[in-house]
Amino acid sequence: MIPSNESSSRLGASFRDPSGFLFTRQGELYRQVNQGYAPHYDALMRSGLYDRLVKSRLLIPHQEVAVEPVDPAQAYRVIQPQRVEFISYPYEWSFSQLKDAALATMAVQKQAIEAGMVLKDASAYNIQFHHGRPLLIDTLSFETLKEGEPWVAYRQFCQHFLAPLALMALVDIRLGQLLRIYIDGVPLDLAARLLPRRTRLDLGLATHIHLHAAAQKRYAGKAQKPQAVRKMSRMAFLGLMDNLEGAVRKLAWKPAGTEWGDYYTASASHYSAAAFEAKRQVVKEYLERIQPRQVWDLGANTGEFSRLAADQGIPTLAFDIDPAAVELNYQAVVTKKETHLLPLLMDFTNPSPGLGWHGREREALFGRAPVDALLALALIHHLAIANNVPLPQLAEFFRSLGRWLVIEFVPKQDSQVQILLASRQDIFPDYHTEGFEAAFGQAFTIHEKRALPETERVLYLLEARWVP
Repeated sequence: MIPSNESSSRLGASFRDPSGFLFTRQGELYRQVNQGYAPHYDALMRSGLYDRLVKSRLLIPHQEVAVEPVDPAQAYRVIQPQRVEFISYPYEWSFSQLKDAALATMAVQKQAIEAGMVLKDASAYNIQFHHGRPLLIDTLSFETLKEGEPWVAYRQFCQHFLAPLALMALVDIRLGQLLRIYIDGVPLDLAARLLPRRTRLDLGLATHIHLHAAAQKRYAGKAQKPQAVRKMSRMAFLGLMDNLEGAVRKLAWKPAGTEWGDYYTASASHYSAAAFEAKRQVVKEYLERIQPRQVWDLGANTGEFSRLAADQGIPTLAFDIDPAAVELNYQAVVTKKETHLLPLLMDFTNPSPGLGWHGREREALFGRAPVDALLALALIHHLAIANNVPLPQLAEFFRSLGRWLVIEFVPKQDSQVQILLASRQDIFPDYHTEGFEAAFGQAFTIHEKRALPETERVLYLLEARWVP
């Protein structure tokens, strides 16, 4: 057994489940499996379910390792799961990402039932996007199926997946952000009140949201006797899974009507063909020059420039504030079967904070930084002009996120800045090339700058003077 020569650190999100927990040691990620979970873990491994799910790319693979556990008195095994490159959260996903995560959960559940097991929880936080696909990362989510018992994770699935998807599809796409407020999923009574009345006529939504919410209210605070719990036959159990899956599959949202969803189409492009191609070539050249291990594109739109990194095999996050742009980007990832690009929804004027118990269950965006390289293309004017963030603060913001920065400065003469200034007073006397270079020169070394032809825009390659 390998002893610990460095203090172990338990992950802030891994403390609620008595079956085990995640911890890190010397930069490596491990999961301790506790004695109480031993029968279920053995059933998972011996039944062939683990192998089938890993082969189907629905479960994160792991290996059993001879590593000293954090809590030896409770430990049964220590396993080392394959590490996910970036942990993202449901409130950072597009509509189709949340839908695909729900369907992946259902696919895992169906295979588990066939093997005589069941998911004991159905948390959206147990799903991550790994190499372009959603998969389950909590190996301890399974337990042996007890015939006749109802699905203990039914309410959680409805709150984490079905309710927010219904609200996003049928009311407003922005209601997906309720998952940022309600860490254990959207309350069903709230969803029932917000959904259109016509959803009461939809069998799936009527059953799993409206009637489910009414039942929760009816039995709230009342202890049910064991004999009062309705038994569920295996056929009824499978029928429930089919019905839930059908309710999810019916929900759809078409990205349309937003300002940025078609930003790079020919009709909406703000660049001439020469300027656009020059921008592509300069960004590609800078990426090849710095050879980053990972890239964050902070205003990615539909991922046109993110793919310059991803196509080189560099793990790349494509952030954007617009749900339509993120949705279109993710649909392209699925269609092209891309494995190095992860589109995510993010407002950099109000990025994901630390949430949950002690603010540590869901890590803040800044806790998941720094990164090797950042792209900030056609972004700075939105932060500086539209949101009144001074250039020195922007420089410090970017420096806190990564080492290298490829940034496009968009001056006041540009048509897009003129649109922003059309309905407001110009209170930005330092917003010009000299002011930009003075502010960013305090936090970065300016290695190079290139003017884009047929525009007033300039691309810079900067390196942080120090990285957190």
